[in-house]
Amino acid sequence: MHKSVSVLTSLLLLGPLAQAQTKIASYAYGKPGTATYERLSFWVEAGKRTDIYYAYGAARKEVRLQYAGKKQPAAPAGFTLRFANGSLLSVVPSGTLLSVSGGKGAAKRFAWEYEGPVDGRGTFCNECAEDEKEAMQLVRTYYLK
Repeated sequence: MHKSVSVLTSLLLLGPLAQAQTKIASYAYGKPGTATYERLSFWVEAGKRTDIYYAYGAARKEVRLQYAGKKQPAAPAGFTLRFANGSLLSVVPSGTLLSVSGGKGAAKRFAWEYEGPVDGRGTFCNECAEDEKEAMQLVRTYYLK
């Protein structure tokens, strides 16, 4: 969350140059404001993969994840994310969704999350992917290659 605030402040101060260099693709599972809500945000800055954040629960507690590399060639095209405690998440793009699995249990299907005004309320996120197509292109370009 601190990174989001500082990046947003930087974008406001630096203007269009900074906005063109930073892009974020956010994907979510569950309903915001509930205990089952989860979000993954993939950041690209200056044409390079940078930060990945995982937020969860009603309060949207946020933790930073590490990119742990592409999956093995025999597996479906995807990549792995690592939590600070060593736990892993497997991410496989499928159409416009991300299939996310970790540990035990079935994979969850994360959909692109719109971050902007709704019914004229809220603020517009210039660095966020504009739609599910742009978000998936960002993930495929910077996290699968």
